[in-house]
Amino acid sequence: MSSETLAGTEHKMVRAVEVLERDLQGVRTGRASTSIVERLLVDYYGTPTALVQLAGISVPESHQIVIQPWDRSVLGAIEKAILKSDIGLVPNVDGSVVRLNIPPLTEERRRDLVKQVHKRMEEARVEIRNLRREAADQLKKEEHDGTIGSDEGRREHEQLQRITDKHIADVDHVGAAKEQEILEV
Repeated sequence: MSSETLAGTEHKMVRAVEVLERDLQGVRTGRASTSIVERLLVDYYGTPTALVQLAGISVPESHQIVIQPWDRSVLGAIEKAILKSDIGLVPNVDGSVVRLNIPPLTEERRRDLVKQVHKRMEEARVEIRNLRREAADQLKKEEHDGTIGSDEGRREHEQLQRITDKHIADVDHVGAAKEQEILEV
């Protein structure tokens, strides 16, 4: 049972790191990237729908994103969703497409983005530590119930700590890479 607990916990920790990577893709770095707008929810006939399902998104230049909806009637809803979002870009509706010009980042804005990255990294670390605590409680319960011996329980706790340390290091690596990308001029 304890090896199943460790395997399940490790899978959840991997997912926490993946969620962090996906969240950090949406952080603007001064370069245009489709990941900035792909997950925006647009009110499409009363249903919140991801922008990527409503339009083709491309990056024709390093500082511009072009959104071309498949249904022209949704242009206004796309514009409204971009304005309501926290990406800080102003859409230019150009007949049948929406253009987003990405201005170069100021030093102050870069520092704010780095703070945002650190906050998201800390949230991921807390999630991983909570998963470790839950697994440790489960291992203690199994040890108390007599399902596993004390030696095996100690080995499982050590293995759990190694898994936790590995995933915390993954979070730090992902965050450091994003921070470097943001600070790159």
